Amino acid sequence: MRITTEIKETLRDASSTTLTLLKILIPISIIVKILSELGAIEIIGNYLSYAMGFVGLPGEFGLVWATAMLTNIYGAIVVLFNLSLQSSYTVAQITVLGGMMLLAHTLPIEARIAQKAGIRLWFTLSLRIFGAIVFGFVLNLIFSYFKLFQNESFMIWKPDIANPTITQWILDQIKYYLLIFLIILSLVTLMRILQKTGVIKKLNNFLQPGLEFLGMSKNAAPVTIIGMTLGLAYGGGLIIKETKSKILSKKDTFLSLSLMGLSHSLIEDTILILSIGATLFGILIGRLLFTILVMTILIRFINRLSKKTFEKYFVN
Repeated sequence: MRITTEIKETLRDASSTTLTLLKILIPISIIVKILSELGAIEIIGNYLSYAMGFVGLPGEFGLVWATAMLTNIYGAIVVLFNLSLQSSYTVAQITVLGGMMLLAHTLPIEARIAQKAGIRLWFTLSLRIFGAIVFGFVLNLIFSYFKLFQNESFMIWKPDIANPTITQWILDQIKYYLLIFLIILSLVTLMRILQKTGVIKKLNNFLQPGLEFLGMSKNAAPVTIIGMTLGLAYGGGLIIKETKSKILSKKDTFLSLSLMGLSHSLIEDTILILSIGATLFGILIGRLLFTILVMTILIRFINRLSKKTFEKYFVN
């Protein structure tokens, strides 16, 4: 009887969390698809071409980054692959571009998830877009000054270039949503098992010093780890659930989502960018060091604010 109750509660939690995400994913995915069909990505890419020079990249990379920000990294890689058929790029250039894509991609969806979880939209977009530009500038500065990674890059993974019909796009989206439910269900089940066996308590205690350094309490540990390793959509989805149940404070939520915004999906996304010819030094080690630096500055800034000011301008 007890097991049946646990299963029902797990399914209910997973369904509720998935439904919350789908309310964000479905309308935004449709809007982005419409904008894409109308050529909005190309227009934004043209404007971004001017910013590419600031980080030492060719102007055509503006279209790649625009695609990443509005859709996802996979779409951006397809655009990059098309460009690579006509031009060659250095490992340093691909690493700078890859680092910027890792910090700022799928923004319509991920920024909305962060907003739903409790962070102001303006802050999430500012942190990730301007953070990406600063990160790209620093990487380019280091690579140029020390003459690092100036050899020609090589794409290990060459994506299929496809232009799906509306019907195929809808079917792909449905498959994606089903996958999200299965992953959320697995995560909720895992969280319950770890909670019941006392593993989460031990994990929280182990990570407490590091989290305290980053300004968070140990309650933020499980969802932050999930977000950093698997992705902001899953970590953000669980954070929405945790904030509703009052487990996380507003400050924990803010700092956890800020951390995830800068460093999330460290496994899948890192491998993706490696496959297009980037170096691990920039896209993983550099990204983590940059995240720690930004979080340190952010924590000191937030701690100087009054609670009223913080809650008025930074959290919902």
